[in-house]
Amino acid sequence: MIDLKLLQKDFQNISARLTAKGVDVELLERLKIKNEELKSAKAEFEALQASQNTMSKEFGIYKKEGKDIGELKSRVDANKIKIADALEVQRVKQEELENIAMSVPNIPDDDVPVGEDEEDNVEIKKVLAPREFPFNPKEHWELAEQNGWIDFERGVKLATSRFSVSFGTGAKLERALINFMLNFNSKRGFEEVSVPSIVNRGALEGTGQLPKFEDDLYKIQDQELFLIPTAEVPVTNLYQDEILSADMLPLKMTAYTSCFRKEAGAAGRDTRGMIRQHQFHKVELVAITKPQDSDKIFDEMVQTASDLLSALELPHRLVTLCTGDLGFGAAKTVDLEVWLPGQNTYREISSVSNTRDFQARRAKIRYKDDKKNTLVHTLNGSSLAVGRTMVAIMENFQNEDGSITIPKVLEPYMN
Repeated sequence: MIDLKLLQKDFQNISARLTAKGVDVELLERLKIKNEELKSAKAEFEALQASQNTMSKEFGIYKKEGKDIGELKSRVDANKIKIADALEVQRVKQEELENIAMSVPNIPDDDVPVGEDEEDNVEIKKVLAPREFPFNPKEHWELAEQNGWIDFERGVKLATSRFSVSFGTGAKLERALINFMLNFNSKRGFEEVSVPSIVNRGALEGTGQLPKFEDDLYKIQDQELFLIPTAEVPVTNLYQDEILSADMLPLKMTAYTSCFRKEAGAAGRDTRGMIRQHQFHKVELVAITKPQDSDKIFDEMVQTASDLLSALELPHRLVTLCTGDLGFGAAKTVDLEVWLPGQNTYREISSVSNTRDFQARRAKIRYKDDKKNTLVHTLNGSSLAVGRTMVAIMENFQNEDGSITIPKVLEPYMN
């Protein structure tokens, strides 16, 4: 959730940055008004409380002086009713404010390029040169079927479209990648954690998937439980509603999970193959840190994901997302896009984001800074999406006869 005090204090600047992210200025005006209404309701409640305290002191004086307390008692009783009414008004105003605030995305950092969509993203650099093929490279779904690695029809048979089944070497490669990624990240100082694949509504509200993206989530019938869209949700919320000691930070974690997304907003996109599946495996990086350290850790996470791709000998590029392409919870994001020769283009394989204190404010994650409690900064990033990494390996390591060479770093994991 954005800092409402900051919005109130610097409305013109903050609203300009949010409208660059596609937020309707009328929504921000409503948010500002609701914030002012809540402040007025709190002031009214506090005034009535102060009056009650004054009258309570008068009781003692009246009794000591032997005065009649009848009229004073009537005023106290009437004020109690006003206090109860004012408390209810304050509760309603708080709820109205939070309902609007929860739908407002994070404020982009000042250095995020302004733009409308992915066409306005800014390339930072390319890493490794794409391989020159003496033949026309095939796309991954053709290679997967030719080698018997992945069966898309049986995925549909078991579930519906955008599910698949891995067999033999394909299944082994999937497992090898997961183990390799976790080991790689652990060596970089990210502690491995294993978390549930089902979370409650509060966890998804904490990281910003709810209430805005409920249509894209798989919900457990008759329960307030959901299949996770990313390990970012359970890993970040491990510390929900906690006050951490300063010496615990930074917390750097890595986790493997299956992820589940309806892809409700991606109808008709990437319907073939493994680029956009309803269930997919992913290894995630999550960091919880002091605000002054979050930029340094953001760079470290981007570098870790890039080095992982380099270890797999996969050409890729780093791209800064513009305001219009920035995710709901992100203040800044760098995408890593891997080269796919079969498609003759770069495609996203990792997205590393700094959410600043946006998630921490929603999830109430703080740390004790000297004598006061301060909101942490949270960061997350794919390291990597396993299915897309398999796609990249198939297309980049294909041979003319359609066979696929396994990257050297994975050979020990493939037995």
